[in-house]
Amino acid sequence: MQASDRFNINSQLEHLQAKYVGTGHADMNRFEWAVNIQRDSYASYVGHYPMLAYFAVAENESIGRERYNFMQVSVS
Repeated sequence: MQASDRFNINSQLEHLQAKYVGTGHADMNRFEWAVNIQRDSYASYVGHYPMLAYFAVAENESIGRERYNFMQVSVS
């Protein structure tokens, strides 16, 4: 591997990290990374109605209540 290849890979990685917030950066610790994963997961649950309906049935709650609970957890 040449130095130019290494530079190209690093610049691509920096570009992805700037474009997508959830990919993290070099100074991110484990806790921050885990919080990003958790927030992304809850946002996905709220955004995909079938997943939201699945959780509502599994927890015997209304879909609106599940959406509210997920939003509360993802904000805090």
